[in-house]
Amino acid sequence: MQTWSLVSICVLLGVVVRWGVSLNSYSAGKPPMFGDYEAQRHWQEVTYNLPLQEYFNTTDNDLNYWGLDYPPLTAYHSWICAYAKIINPDWVELHKSRGYESPTHKLFMRTTLLIYIPAVVLYCLYLTDGSSKKKISTLLCFLLYPGLILIDYGHFIRYNGVSLGFALWGILALGLGWDVSGSMAFSLALNYKQMELYHALPFFCYLLGKCIKAGPMGRLFLLVRIAATVLATFALCWLPFLSDPSQALQVVRRIFPVARGLFEDKVANTWCSLNTLIKIRSILSGDSQLYLLACTFLAVLPASFRLLTKPTFWHFKLALVNSSLAFFLFSYQVHEKSILLAAPVCLLLNDLPLIAIWFLQASTFMLPLFLKDGLLVPYVVTSLAFLFFSLYLLSALDHCSEDELRMGAYNKLLFFLPKMDLAHVVRWKFYISVAVMAVLSIVSIALVPPPHLPDLFPVLVSTTAFLHFFGTFVYFNVVQFSEPPSRKSQKKNN
Repeated sequence: MQTWSLVSICVLLGVVVRWGVSLNSYSAGKPPMFGDYEAQRHWQEVTYNLPLQEYFNTTDNDLNYWGLDYPPLTAYHSWICAYAKIINPDWVELHKSRGYESPTHKLFMRTTLLIYIPAVVLYCLYLTDGSSKKKISTLLCFLLYPGLILIDYGHFIRYNGVSLGFALWGILALGLGWDVSGSMAFSLALNYKQMELYHALPFFCYLLGKCIKAGPMGRLFLLVRIAATVLATFALCWLPFLSDPSQALQVVRRIFPVARGLFEDKVANTWCSLNTLIKIRSILSGDSQLYLLACTFLAVLPASFRLLTKPTFWHFKLALVNSSLAFFLFSYQVHEKSILLAAPVCLLLNDLPLIAIWFLQASTFMLPLFLKDGLLVPYVVTSLAFLFFSLYLLSALDHCSEDELRMGAYNKLLFFLPKMDLAHVVRWKFYISVAVMAVLSIVSIALVPPPHLPDLFPVLVSTTAFLHFFGTFVYFNVVQFSEPPSRKSQKKNN
């Protein structure tokens, strides 16, 4: 009973922080596009007022004005939300509601995120090791991850919590051995946001690996059940579009806008960071840039192969992180907010607390975006709160020996170098990293960049974040080839 009381307090704190952030400014913007808030509102307007045939470019639906560019489940969600018209018809009135904003409508949109938090609670209680105190501590840190809070409740509702929530339900089901239910949950995530492709290969390899490990009859039975579940889920989601293949093709084109080029804005991935030295977009044509997608599959291949041959839940969690980072670092048309797809690092807060906290803090380092939206204070407060509580509650700086950091593989790889205390090195790199992010934050706020280098600070921020993400990617790929932590060592740590 005491455990559930503490769980309730953690959930309440998570909700309070989200609502506190939502009281600040957000991505409203100016005419003619208004901002991300308008994008979500406009999709409700379109799905409610127009027939399916006019979800595409028509006189009533100009796709250049926040055209719906997500899979069908997002359209269904927008359509259901639009029934709030009974509260106020002005919210979704065709054409006339363009640019509409009100505190009431903003409040309504904030109340529609109900999928993510229950999945977090169940994962922390049933799939993390250790005492009840350790599980509750992990739960609180999981819920206080500032990156997701600042984007979904500050920048404005992007409903990342819905797609990540479905994916987390899938992870939870697979961890409990409910492979068919997990397949269905992840299929829903994929049909809500196409960026869930970042996690698709780990799900596929984990389930295929389990099928291969099973006996001949069990293998066939499990494979058929999973395949039937996935196909049925996709068929139900796409059913309204399947009557006309041309409509389905238009949806696919909207979901994958390859014509927009390799990247936009300042993104902390490989191509944008490399572009500061070598002008990739000038050297390569738009068609040639598509071939760089091969780097994504090469980057995700080692973790996928390891998971296929070792389909354990430990390797599955690591593969989710490695796959999402590979897609973010090397994929096509990556947005800075896509780093939130690496949120499966939260799954490792209990196993590798210092590395997980370090990465999650770096993934929140989207300073130019938060400054643009007027979210400096929430960014500072939530980041400091997460850093303090996670380091204290998870004793991250105490549990960072070479064994606890899974650094054994590094010693083997670096055999040609003098023996070093790698745990000591990691700890100092963490201190330096936090200091650099703090200094860059202060400098970006307090100083004006030179006139000939107007983007100096955003470039420094994105490059710093890229170095963190790339370093984390290398680290977790090495750990992917290590053995799972033994129960004995886990009990010792707890």
